Amino acid sequence: MPALVATEVFAKITWLGVVPERRRAEVETECRSEIDLDWDGVVGGAHSGRNRASDSRVMQQHKRNTQIANVRQLSIVSEEEIAEIARAMNIAQFDPEWLGANLVVSGCPDFSHIPPSSRFQSENGTTLIVDMQNYPCHQIAMTIERDLPGQGKSFKQHAKGRRGLTAWVERPGQLFLGDQLRLHCPEQRAWQPDGQGQLL
Repeated sequence: MPALVATEVFAKITWLGVVPERRRAEVETECRSEIDLDWDGVVGGAHSGRNRASDSRVMQQHKRNTQIANVRQLSIVSEEEIAEIARAMNIAQFDPEWLGANLVVSGCPDFSHIPPSSRFQSENGTTLIVDMQNYPCHQIAMTIERDLPGQGKSFKQHAKGRRGLTAWVERPGQLFLGDQLRLHCPEQRAWQPDGQGQLL
C-alpha cells in the first residue's frame, strides 16, 4: 500500500500571483496567468529560497532569525473560504492580492484543514507538499485597511481557520490558470497522544 494515496479530489487553480518583494507593512501581489516553480519556490517571488529566517511562528522551536528550512515557499488559499471571509467581514468581494497568495483554488472542501504532508499535483507533474495551515497576520489586515478603511481590523478574527495552507516544491515545473491539482493524502490515522489509537 502506498504511503501517499491519490484521492478523487481536485483543486482547480482560479488565480495565480507573485509577491515580488518583502515589505514590513502592506502586502503587494502581482496577478499572473502562470508561474514558474523551481526548488526554491516561485521564481521571482519574495518567499522563495531553500531556507529562511525563523520568525514568531516557530519561537518554541528556534530563536528568532535562526536559519531553517523554508517550507513556506508558497501560500495557497481556497476561493470558497475567502468568500466566507468576505461574507463574515461584510465586504462585497475579497481581493486575493490582499493575502499575498500564490494560488487560489476551488473545489477542494475543508481546504485549510488538509493534512500536513499531503500533495497537490498537476497533470504536468508539478508537485507541491503541504506544510501546514496558514494563520491570519497583521500585514494582511494592514493591506485591507489601506484599501478599505475600517475593515482591516476584523480580518484576523474572521479568517481564523480559513487562511489556507503553506506549501513547498517537491517537483519543479509550471502552473497555469485552470490547472487541476489532484490531492494526495498520507495513509495514516489521526495522531492519538494517549497512544490508544487503532490502525484503520
